Amino acid sequence: MLTPPAWLLRGLRPQPAPIPWAAVVRASIAMAAPLAVGLATGQVVYGALVSMGALSGVIGDTADAYRMRILNIAVPQCFGAIGVMAGTQVFGHGWVAVGVLTLIAMVSGMMSTIGAVASVSGLLLLLNSVVGAGLPMPGPWWKAPLLLTLGGVLVLVLALLGWPWRGRLPEREAVAATYRSVAALFAAAGTDAYPERRRDVTKSLDTAYDLILARRTRQHGRSGSLVRLLAQLNVVIPLVESAAAAHLYGKASRRPEIAAAVRDLASAVSEDRTDGTVPELPEPQGPADRAVESALRHAAAVVHDGGPEPYAADDADRLGRPAALRVRARRAARNVLLSEASWRYGLRLALCIGLAQALVSLVPVPRSYWVALTVTFVLKPDFGSVFSRAVLRALGTAAGLVVAAVVLAAVPRGWWDVPVMVVLAALIPAFSAKGYAFQTAAITPVILLLSDQLNQMGFGLVLPRLLDSLIGCAIALVAGYLLWPESWHTRIGDRLADAVADTARYVECAFTASVDQMVRVRLRRRLYRDLSAVRSEFQRALTEPPPTGRRAAAWWPLVVAVERIVDATTAARVRVSHGAQGPQPYETDEIASQLRELAEGLRSSETLVEVVTHLGGDEEGVLAPLRQEVTAARAIASPQP
Repeated sequence: MLTPPAWLLRGLRPQPAPIPWAAVVRASIAMAAPLAVGLATGQVVYGALVSMGALSGVIGDTADAYRMRILNIAVPQCFGAIGVMAGTQVFGHGWVAVGVLTLIAMVSGMMSTIGAVASVSGLLLLLNSVVGAGLPMPGPWWKAPLLLTLGGVLVLVLALLGWPWRGRLPEREAVAATYRSVAALFAAAGTDAYPERRRDVTKSLDTAYDLILARRTRQHGRSGSLVRLLAQLNVVIPLVESAAAAHLYGKASRRPEIAAAVRDLASAVSEDRTDGTVPELPEPQGPADRAVESALRHAAAVVHDGGPEPYAADDADRLGRPAALRVRARRAARNVLLSEASWRYGLRLALCIGLAQALVSLVPVPRSYWVALTVTFVLKPDFGSVFSRAVLRALGTAAGLVVAAVVLAAVPRGWWDVPVMVVLAALIPAFSAKGYAFQTAAITPVILLLSDQLNQMGFGLVLPRLLDSLIGCAIALVAGYLLWPESWHTRIGDRLADAVADTARYVECAFTASVDQMVRVRLRRRLYRDLSAVRSEFQRALTEPPPTGRRAAAWWPLVVAVERIVDATTAARVRVSHGAQGPQPYETDEIASQLRELAEGLRSSETLVEVVTHLGGDEEGVLAPLRQEVTAARAIASPQP
């Protein structure tokens, strides 16, 4: 019996993500209301264009914090307006359209390497230019950009309705969620569930710092409540460090009272209460327990303090406050222009869009803008594996076309389009959280229904769009994947080697008395972030067909081993800070040397080779668990074929 390959099954398996009900309601209203207004006023084309703009806003409506919603929706809409303006100017102009869209694709691909907002902006710049060059738009030249922008503005207004009453609630809830994840971490201390809970803490910390620090103004005293949230978030760091010690050495710190106390702090942060006290804690039975008690009492003092901690702003800066906008813009532009990866991504996307647009504009075959549209979604370089995405795109499009065929065949055009759009639009945010194939299946019928308002082809759209999607996937696979060997030989080894080398540096810094505590904290936070990125890179590689997917699966245990090494180092440092005997310099030097040797081996070979190590040192000392983790990491080998 034939069974689908494992990498395909991973992509088709729905992610266990909750449905964002607020975004579902916003999508339904923002995309159905313009159609209703257009039908009522006899301007259905205008209503469809506003709904198309709303679709772009719905795709970018992913942030919880209100300020982030402005960036995630408004900035991409501006680039989308520029894109449709450029596309309409070259509509029906053959080689000119090919050249302009190829250049826009180059810019879009390079923009995607800057960050999340720039990536969505580049996506809408290219998507709208493709739509503008492929569909007849109402004149004059400014009307289509204006209508599309109105759709995005409608989504933004709906997303900001609660700001006057809940302006800082997302940031506060992000901090409270971090405390809840730390409570779960303490509850899992000493169990096999600890590594997964620690990764949850890393994600929570990243989210909370991104939400708060990215919104900070240069004047520290401008928002006392924001500074207070920063103080509450900063004191989580000692709690996380002490949890590593509790996991390996804790006794009293593993009792349920500790996790319950942290959950109480989470409730206090969420409800903005300042009247709580720390409950009676178990008597400490060693350095690890003393570290937990000290960190917990300090966190409680900050959470229950009604005013901002005086040094919170300085600590936040030292933990990674973003630079001024002007500085970040200049830095991003320099990185894009000087980055080999940026130029490579841009060239790949430009080549494929150029081929797709040439097929549409120059070859006398009834092909549509859907070919270039498919290439854009499949080859967007920061969205993951090109190969698996092309397959998932084809499957998702086929599923979406089945829905579109039923709608176009059974539902008469007119006012029935409004309730149909209410249902279909709601599926976009709901399905987007489940995976790429599900998102494609939800977006496809919506785009077809809206484009039918512009070209009035009805059921005749379905089969040509399926063929166009398959052509677009083929172009992306051949010109964007097979012709670029580095795309099927991923850099997972280099990324992991960099993380291992940084781990060696962290081991040295952790036990060097002259190194400032904040330097250690900053290095450990960056290391956990890098490991989270490495884990994401490996998860993308697992969706690739062999040999890349097989190699990623073979190296996966080493990723887990490196995370355990960082945990063991942090636990040892916490014990030393609370009274345990510190290690000898030769012990840390030997461990760091082994890690650097491992990093060099990862860079020079695609096959893991077992290395038997004998690390010396006190078997009862603080570094004994760390030596065991390093020895285990060196012993990991690729399975023999």
